[in-house]
Amino acid sequence: MTLNPREMLEALKREVPEVTPAEAAGRHPLLIDIREPIEHARGVIPDAVLLPMGHLEASIEEIAPDRETDIVLYCASGQRSLVSGKALIDMGYTSVASMSGGIQAWAAEGLPVEAPGGLDAAQRSRYARHLVLPEVGVEGQERLLAASVLVIGAGGLGSPAALYLAAAGVGTLGIVDDDAVDLTNLQRQVLHDTHRIGRPKVESATETIEALNPDVSVRPHAERLEASNVLDVMKGYDVVVDGTDNFPTRYLVNDASMHLRVPVVHGSVFRFEGQASVFWPYEGPCYRCIFPAPPPPEFAPNCAVAGVLGALPGIIGTIQAVEAIKLVLGIGDPLVGRLLTYDALAQRFDTMHVSRDPSCPACGDEDDPPTLVDYDEACLPAG
Repeated sequence: MTLNPREMLEALKREVPEVTPAEAAGRHPLLIDIREPIEHARGVIPDAVLLPMGHLEASIEEIAPDRETDIVLYCASGQRSLVSGKALIDMGYTSVASMSGGIQAWAAEGLPVEAPGGLDAAQRSRYARHLVLPEVGVEGQERLLAASVLVIGAGGLGSPAALYLAAAGVGTLGIVDDDAVDLTNLQRQVLHDTHRIGRPKVESATETIEALNPDVSVRPHAERLEASNVLDVMKGYDVVVDGTDNFPTRYLVNDASMHLRVPVVHGSVFRFEGQASVFWPYEGPCYRCIFPAPPPPEFAPNCAVAGVLGALPGIIGTIQAVEAIKLVLGIGDPLVGRLLTYDALAQRFDTMHVSRDPSCPACGDEDDPPTLVDYDEACLPAG
């Protein structure tokens, strides 16, 4: 005869002893939290061992090799812990109990619950999908919240990059742009909307980001990057995301990064093609190693002349956000020494491996970073 869920629960209670939260607190057993990692992020009982239900039987012997160990299991409300208790009893454990009511009853009785790390309840909920990733977790999320990233350009590339960096909880986002929102921007620059046409892009970007995530502090830089201000603007940021659309600024940002030793996440788009890389000063090639000189103007017209598929900057800008997050967290394999290219029409990614140029005028001599100058459209020193 098949038992219904209520009957199954009652049958488990006859086989698995239950203790109240107060009894568990006074008993000082090996307390095992069998909830899932996403639940741990909402709070845990101090000194409990976190061991999700699905891993309990495979890992219990590492934690409790003695089958006479006094064990109390708990979950959210006391039902899953009964199932897990039965499994341990079947394995030969002789002193196993389930905590009735789970952590909910424990908290209701005023017993201590710890929030993992320094995240508050709202943050644990907002970043829950990060917290369950072993590569991120609470420590990684706290690192993101403490990080500062500068996004140069609030346009096609800077828009998706800034949005995803803000959503990820990067605590300080600098936005550099001296332009105003134009109707022609809205086909790809998703930070802005029709009601903000004519307003400075940094104001529009700030409004969007603050509405998306109040954890993020936005630093607007409503100015054009020049040799005279680039170090002051870039100083103090952990990572720079370069979403500019012109060669003079790219070279200037590259040269300034050598002075500040800050990694630059590069991105660019043209018609149906895009590319991304990470230029980490003196750890890999810089922008000038790959592009010693800009192409002739007729081979590199701007988006207004050549056009760009609206969704394309979204792909490349999102890749830039991923690379910036990896750099902040210190995880994965960043695009240092690699140029990632994307062809939207062929729907194909390719990777080109590149090396530092020992004769590069920007990064060739670590003790002598390049002089910062303003460049004309041919990327020659202006004036």
